Amino acid sequence: MNDRIVTRKQFVAEARTWMDTPFKMQGRLKGVGVDCAGLIIETARVLGLTEFDYTAYRRPKGDMMREFADDLMDPIRADEADAADVMLFRWGNHSTHIALLTGPRSVIHAHAPNRKVVEHDLSDDMLRFLERAYHIRGIV
Repeated sequence: MNDRIVTRKQFVAEARTWMDTPFKMQGRLKGVGVDCAGLIIETARVLGLTEFDYTAYRRPKGDMMREFADDLMDPIRADEADAADVMLFRWGNHSTHIALLTGPRSVIHAHAPNRKVVEHDLSDDMLRFLERAYHIRGIV
């Protein structure tokens, strides 16, 4: 267990340093390429919250992303989520995408259709696909 403590503001600020990094499935290099999971994992690693990583996945892969999220983060009610909490989205039959809340209705994520890390308002359309919200251990 890690005893490192990071504020929500610090976590969001670090995630924002990844802005415009190209989308690359299983990527983990700022400015070079990252996917949605890599953005969250690498932000947490840089801040000393985890050493976990896993890249042996393909999209879609059942509910593997939800299973990892359930193991590595604490599920919370979506209406209680705040900046630096993680949103898990289900498109079709699979939990396939995560994004980091940066404010009450905004997210940052590595988004394949945009081909890069972007921050934008969390639209009602996107919220239709919200499956679950999580709090990352060590963020206060």
